[in-house]
Amino acid sequence: MAEKKATRRAAVKTTAAAKKTTTKKVEFLINAENVGFRAGDVYQTLAAAGEPLTALEIAKQAKISEEEAFLGIGWLFKEGKIKDVEGKIALA
Repeated sequence: MAEKKATRRAAVKTTAAAKKTTTKKVEFLINAENVGFRAGDVYQTLAAAGEPLTALEIAKQAKISEEEAFLGIGWLFKEGKIKDVEGKIALA
């Protein structure tokens, strides 16, 4: 009987740990104005850094989500304001 109790406790611990890990959903409005603001955030972050950054680094420094950073990066690529330098993003 002692073996059954140990198995139950392990199962309870696993379930409790699984409940703690949740996926955070990022929701934001996609329109020209908001995407333009994210492009501004990305541009200002790159200008302040003075060196090429990855999308994740841009998102962290600009304090925006990674998805928002990608929106801004796409806008700036389309305008020719940024370029790809060895897998990182830099001002053109």
